[in-house]
Amino acid sequence: MSEATPLSRVAFLLGDAARSRMLAALMGGQARTATELALDGGVAPSTASRHLTQLVEAGLLAVVRQGRHRYFRVADAQVAAAVEAMMGLAPPQTRRVGPADPGLRRARVCYDHLAGELAIRWRQQMETRGYLLCSDGMVLSASGVAWCAAIGIDVAALRGSRRPLCRPCLDWSERRDHVAGALGSALLAHLLGTGLARRVPDSRAVQIGARGERFLSALD
Repeated sequence: MSEATPLSRVAFLLGDAARSRMLAALMGGQARTATELALDGGVAPSTASRHLTQLVEAGLLAVVRQGRHRYFRVADAQVAAAVEAMMGLAPPQTRRVGPADPGLRRARVCYDHLAGELAIRWRQQMETRGYLLCSDGMVLSASGVAWCAAIGIDVAALRGSRRPLCRPCLDWSERRDHVAGALGSALLAHLLGTGLARRVPDSRAVQIGARGERFLSALD
């Protein structure tokens, strides 16, 4: 997000229904074309183009060029966290797709980490066992580092990245914090890599089976 963009301008951009629907469609971490985002926003392509230009100029979206095609994506994790928090205050009226909605509330991708009911359940278990200290921000304890190592997550490598190891991200459906940052991203990668979860095509939803649910609920 551009430091030169006034807060009032960001609030204005996020306050428009079409723009908020476009941003919501990008919260799964994928890049989308202007045509796809016009459908997501429920507006004409020309209107979508104007909206996208405004969002890019404000630093909320980034453009990825591949050959003759242009794709739009959320600019960074900071923007994703801001959008997720705004959804908590006023969830965007996205196109409803029936049975997929409970799935989104249960488990979904928030930029590059897990969100929804099961993400909150995992955070609560981590906190209950003393692996995650949440009294002042979000800190991974020594026992939490050991638990991560046991499942193959290299915390030392995560600490070497420029992003925070773990930070709270307000969950718009549960209205409580889930885990974002490098640890949140590593958890989602672990779930997908081990087959405990899988992405639903063309959706932010994540399908988590019985084994994955046990893992998130009991940490084993």
